[in-house]
Amino acid sequence: MVNKGYKPDVILCTKLIKGFLNARNVAKAVRVMAILESHGEPDVFAYNALISGFCKMNQIESANKVLHRMRNRGCLPDIVTYNILIGSLCSRGKLELAREVFSQLALYDCHPTVITYTILIDAIIVQGGIDEAMKLLKQMLSEELQPDMYTYNAVVRGMCKEGMVDQAFDFIMNLAELGCEPDEISYNILLRAFLSRGRWIDGERLIEKMISRSCEPNVVTYSILISSLCHDGKMKDAIAVLKTMMAKGLTPDAYSFDPVISALCKDGRLDLAIEFLDFMISNGCSPDIVNYNTILAALCKSGQAEEALEIFEKLSQTDSPPNVSSYNTMISGLWNSGDPKRALNMVSEMVDKGIDADQITYNSLISCLCRDAMVEEATELLVDMQNNGFKPTIISYNTMLLGLCKIHNIDTAIDILAVMVENGVRPNETSYILLIEGMAYSGWRAEAMELANSLVSIGVVSKDFFKRLNRTFPMINVYKNLSNSDIEK
Repeated sequence: MVNKGYKPDVILCTKLIKGFLNARNVAKAVRVMAILESHGEPDVFAYNALISGFCKMNQIESANKVLHRMRNRGCLPDIVTYNILIGSLCSRGKLELAREVFSQLALYDCHPTVITYTILIDAIIVQGGIDEAMKLLKQMLSEELQPDMYTYNAVVRGMCKEGMVDQAFDFIMNLAELGCEPDEISYNILLRAFLSRGRWIDGERLIEKMISRSCEPNVVTYSILISSLCHDGKMKDAIAVLKTMMAKGLTPDAYSFDPVISALCKDGRLDLAIEFLDFMISNGCSPDIVNYNTILAALCKSGQAEEALEIFEKLSQTDSPPNVSSYNTMISGLWNSGDPKRALNMVSEMVDKGIDADQITYNSLISCLCRDAMVEEATELLVDMQNNGFKPTIISYNTMLLGLCKIHNIDTAIDILAVMVENGVRPNETSYILLIEGMAYSGWRAEAMELANSLVSIGVVSKDFFKRLNRTFPMINVYKNLSNSDIEK
């Protein structure tokens, strides 16, 4: 079109830029902007679309380059441009840089809006700075900007996070003086804070206040009550609240049912938990994958892997197809039930369906292989884990150490410990205990005691472990450097 003499339309180009960025096709989005810049007149909306796309993909440097190019072409950024940048920096934990951008707004004759302040207040609270957030709120009010409930709820959330629950209650009660009425979110944040601290009387008082102010409890309110009652072991009360909720015409969601199902599974009442799944479906609430995964994990843990497999195989026919957690549960469950072949088939099925393994998948398989003395295969999997971009954790390495020590392969265990340190994973007390006990059981008692003594002296391994080791492997004249008084300690 441009080659035929048409001038590119800025609105159409902006839509194209957004579309390509949503499809993560950065090259074409950049190409559209290049055509618009060379043959048309890009406006602030077009540049904002490109900057926003780069920020969402964490390409902050590219976003800044667009910002500089925008200024150089005489297209002045607006507050939306800066809000995009500040929001992106805040969401990535770069609060200091966000503050710098905020402080420079006046230089560009750009005035912060309610959104600008709210983004910063929210980010500051995440990092535990309620005092600084309150100063920003006062500054916002002094500039005659009226905060919305999203701003105030961020403050309430911050107060509760810092344990200032009573101050949060007073703050909510006095919001009317600031021209705002608390909404369901405000009350729910505070209710969760009260109940998590066991303050049921205050929670009931809050709900009364909520209703008296014409703010009816919603599904989330009831779900908080159900979850807290289940946590306190009050199952009958939780089910009663669930029934009350439904009697009031509210439809419970999967989040409402999950604490009940989890509590029933924890108590070993699996039949009743499965009945609850059926009850959910019959009442128009589709269980989500979290509900199903809770049941699968409980069945596998109780040795009922076959029953779990029956439910698992039906998941593809529901609105909640299995995810990586579902597969992890089944792989571990089938292996533990003595069926490693089907467990490995499950891994293949997972890959075929395009579900990427996560760190838990690798750690579970490494644990299973080590338990069955298949240490070579576990070592290969550890390497594969790194090649696929997953950094082995302390759990991964300790599992390998346990497997190697069980088969008395101490040389390789020491090599694994060295690799662990080289990869920046610091061994913990468990790592050293596994190695020391492995050495002792492999016949290297003197060396094990000497290593244990050295590690106790620098505080890496506890004296209690040393005493236990000494009782398990009693030896005479092994530790020449250890005095009788040290042994008594």
